[in-house]
Amino acid sequence: MASPSLGLAAWGLVTGITMVKSGLSLPLAMGMSLLVFAGSAQLTALPLIAAGAPLWVLLATAFCVNLRFVIFSAQWRHYFGHLPRVRRLSLTYFAADLNFVYFVKRYPDPQPAPGQQRYFWGGVAVNWPTWQLSAFTGILLADRIPPHWGIGFAGVMALLGLSYSLLTERMLWWVLVTAGVVSILTYSLPLKLNILCAIAAAGAVGWWLDSRKRRS
Repeated sequence: MASPSLGLAAWGLVTGITMVKSGLSLPLAMGMSLLVFAGSAQLTALPLIAAGAPLWVLLATAFCVNLRFVIFSAQWRHYFGHLPRVRRLSLTYFAADLNFVYFVKRYPDPQPAPGQQRYFWGGVAVNWPTWQLSAFTGILLADRIPPHWGIGFAGVMALLGLSYSLLTERMLWWVLVTAGVVSILTYSLPLKLNILCAIAAAGAVGWWLDSRKRRS
């Protein structure tokens, strides 16, 4: 987890700054960082909050952005499905993109094995504090960090690198292209609805390609 921590810290710092710049008070921003713990959903929801978007739009957008965790959890179920429910619920809060990528690389065979829980919590021990410390730093220093530092670009590059590591087959590349094209074509829609359109289109393409692959 140490190698991507610098990009993760940049992303957390950007998220913390954005929360304050969007009008959230310090207690609300800190509470959002601790309770939500999903940077992409936070950054997607913040402009909607600032614009006074309807609650259903805010919830639907955050839900769609976080749909990837349904996929992650379905995969993690093969490893942790035998655990008691309370323990599984504790895992869900700390589940994150980086944890998932490194975990499935370490344990490619989807079945329980010794050491998996220790490996998961070892990743959490780096991932969660890195995110929270960088986000809190951004919250507290939002008015002192100049925009021309380009911290946002570092966060975007970190996400791009993570996304690239997940593109392990041709079908996922088509899903990626679909999401990118649709988000650009619908960029003029209000309330960031282009994100919802891109997710819906990419999900439909992924479902169609997957069902076609199973039939063949």
